[in-house]
Amino acid sequence: MSRPLSALQVIEVCYAGEHQVPPEHWCLDAYGESAYPRAGVPLRIVRPTTAALIDDLSPDRALGEIGSAIADQAAEGLREGRGLLMTGGNCNHVTGVVGGLQDAYGAGARIGLVWLDAHGDINTPQTSLSGSLGGMPVATCAGLGSPEWRVRSHIAAPLPIERIVLGDVRNLDVPEAALVRALGVPVARLQPSGDGEPFETAIARLNQQVDMIYLHIDADVLDIAYQPNHCTGEPDGPEMQQVLAAIKTTMATGKVIAYAVVSVFTEGEGADVSIASGCELIGEGLALWRRYGLPEVERP
Repeated sequence: MSRPLSALQVIEVCYAGEHQVPPEHWCLDAYGESAYPRAGVPLRIVRPTTAALIDDLSPDRALGEIGSAIADQAAEGLREGRGLLMTGGNCNHVTGVVGGLQDAYGAGARIGLVWLDAHGDINTPQTSLSGSLGGMPVATCAGLGSPEWRVRSHIAAPLPIERIVLGDVRNLDVPEAALVRALGVPVARLQPSGDGEPFETAIARLNQQVDMIYLHIDADVLDIAYQPNHCTGEPDGPEMQQVLAAIKTTMATGKVIAYAVVSVFTEGEGADVSIASGCELIGEGLALWRRYGLPEVERP
């Protein structure tokens, strides 16, 4: 059962990792002009900020504080029956959305995470080659590391591995790939040449396991031709239509309750192409969301 998408809580994240940045860093004005209107529903736009002086904190605690602020705003909108859209920011901010879902629906809520990204971001402190927390947010959501970041982001119960689908993830570190295999994390391909099972198969299975889905997109899932200035852009990726097809498959479950498009950069050569691609991901995703609706989920 699904219900109409009748209103949105739009969370515009004005942080790059744990550092605050101005709104223009993430082309938020462009989204407001050409992407958000495609939802065709009333919007409430919020920009979470922390009370803590995060520059004085460790990176994992700072990300936890930002996650907490995002979770508060997410839960507010969810309790009012709104769909949740997150833009700006980057993949580190996924924890706040998951935390907000648990705040609104309980730690036992059957939440699925669909992760469309050129990278798995499921490294742990033990597997990471760089030590960067930017490569660890999925692992954090799954309780595989960084407990302070996770708990401060309001994630009381880690996401079970079987409720996570990694889409594309064409560039995994060797230890990260070994971890994915050892844990049995579902990996799905967005293009025929990719690794993993067909995307439609993975989503059909996930649909049977969860009551709600958070669809998260890092813009670098697209081939670098669509994101030429992306700091982690990768070649040999899917075309725009292939990513849009994956979005449609996920939205068609009628269980998407939160949607995010992050890491679209406004500086550097090719920024205009990247911004246009980001607007297309958000705008077409919202149009599909309105078509297929939100899940009917009871709150505790």
